Amino acid sequence: MSEEATLDEFRENSEQDGASEELEQEQFGPFTLSTPGDWTAKRLRDIKELITRGKQPTYADDGIPVINQECIYWDGWHFENLRYLDEEVASEWKEKYFPEGGDVILNSTGQGTLGRAQVYPGDIRRAIDSHVTLLRTNEELNPYFHRYFLESRLGQALLYSMCVNGSTGQIELSKTRLDLLPVPLPPLEEQRKIAAVLHHVDRAIRHAEKVIEKSATVRRGVTRNLLSEGVAEHDSFSETKSGQIPESWDTVRFEEIIEDTRYGTDTKSNTDGRGYPTLRIPNVVDKRLTFDDLKHTELGDDELERLKLSEGDILVIRTNGNPDYVGQCVTFSEQDEPFVFASYLIRIRVDESRVRPKYVREFLNSKRGRSEMAGWIRSSAGNYNLSVGAMEKFQIPVPSLSEQDEIVARIEDAEQTIESNRRYRDKLKRLKQGLMQDLLSGTVRTTDTNIEVPEEITQHG
Repeated sequence: MSEEATLDEFRENSEQDGASEELEQEQFGPFTLSTPGDWTAKRLRDIKELITRGKQPTYADDGIPVINQECIYWDGWHFENLRYLDEEVASEWKEKYFPEGGDVILNSTGQGTLGRAQVYPGDIRRAIDSHVTLLRTNEELNPYFHRYFLESRLGQALLYSMCVNGSTGQIELSKTRLDLLPVPLPPLEEQRKIAAVLHHVDRAIRHAEKVIEKSATVRRGVTRNLLSEGVAEHDSFSETKSGQIPESWDTVRFEEIIEDTRYGTDTKSNTDGRGYPTLRIPNVVDKRLTFDDLKHTELGDDELERLKLSEGDILVIRTNGNPDYVGQCVTFSEQDEPFVFASYLIRIRVDESRVRPKYVREFLNSKRGRSEMAGWIRSSAGNYNLSVGAMEKFQIPVPSLSEQDEIVARIEDAEQTIESNRRYRDKLKRLKQGLMQDLLSGTVRTTDTNIEVPEEITQHG
């Protein structure tokens, strides 16, 4: 199977093979699993060889690597987050705390963290801490199939509804309840094929992520060069507080190019669609404006007039618990209906006879702009804050309008490469969700399909 395979191909094969049989119902207490007739389903206790939580170590600077929850994400292992256990102490630990290749390692505490799982590669001897659980099952269950079942909506729903103790934010995976978790069991060869299909899609997603990372590095380099050298043929340069710029550029205080600044509304927004769509901090993502998860706010005519956004308005995050978010900004493009903004954002309207809003956006989001604003961000009660008064004191280099336009165009070209790869990655993620839904339920079958199964999947069951 290639990484470009589509769900339609599987459906077509399934229909040709006559595999769209009626699903059977298997009852596990209050829960029902629907599976094809040639599949079975069992509780983990009936197929387990070992289920154990790790041990809480006293961490050392080096020694035996210890797997913790920050090592396990759905996109793969993050061994850069390993911690370490003194070798003499490790020698006293029982062997069950050292996973073998093919074990499924599962995060065991915390809302949103609990339930993430990966198959251990077995390449290096590592231990597990008390916040992760080791699952080792017999040859009836392929660990990669098992890991994908745990990632699926059904697997997560069963895990959270059947196997969790505690309240929100303090939840723990119960080993006793985990014994009772039901797992579908297709024929082993079909488990391998299902895991292989999803593995291929995961590889494609990881490749897209790497392309995005490389493209983002290129974009940062392009931005850095353009903001220090410009695009015209400049013969001489001068040094400013934030770095080199062409001598022909002006350096001005931000207050000289601002026409209007405002804090957003503190009127409570709603999810009922009453009032005007309201941009909030969650709508500023990766320094881009998104319209996902929009809320609305009911405002009077006077307040609407003051807070209505116009083409080219710059929105800046003014407060957050994470200082990296404070100062991030986006530009607004005119929409079909009036938009307003919430109180944790600042709206800046600039004098467009002197600066382009998009040029200002790129400067503020650049490393140079972040360096300029770093001295003006203040900490208070666990939050980091940026005020209008502080922003007015920023120093900003100002090329000619035509050079600003060219700088923005070149940066946006680099951004477009990133955006196209983001769209492709997101398409792959949607494909994977659809495949998990259909393949792991037996709705779509891999029977009689020619799928190349990677060695790491076949060698562990």
